[in-house]
Amino acid sequence: QVQLVESGGGSVQSGGSLTLSCVAAGVPSSRNCMGWFRQAPGKEREGVAHIDNDGSTSFADSVKGRFTISHDNAAHTMYLQMNSLKPEDTAMYYCAADRFAYDHCAGPYSRMYWGRGTQVTVSS
Repeated sequence: QVQLVESGGGSVQSGGSLTLSCVAAGVPSSRNCMGWFRQAPGKEREGVAHIDNDGSTSFADSVKGRFTISHDNAAHTMYLQMNSLKPEDTAMYYCAADRFAYDHCAGPYSRMYWGRGTQVTVSS
């Protein structure tokens, strides 16, 4: 049973920084793609960034140049460094991991493992 636990959310002013962490338990030694997603009130969940099992990364256009994603294999922990935060970054941020390697974080959300989320609030 895979469990994902996020932490690091909080309230910051516009231009500030936060680092989110996601600790994964029960993942196989050869991990699959993992990613960060977010959902703002009244909006659909959207992908923010992901890091695949070969280390390749991908970012939403809205966060390119501001967010960095990384993974510490030994600690089974994924990070999202968020800089130059904007009010539009306000959302619940979720950590997710693929059940199947062939999805590369592009499969249906229902095929992923999910954490419970951590709230990020950016004030102007």
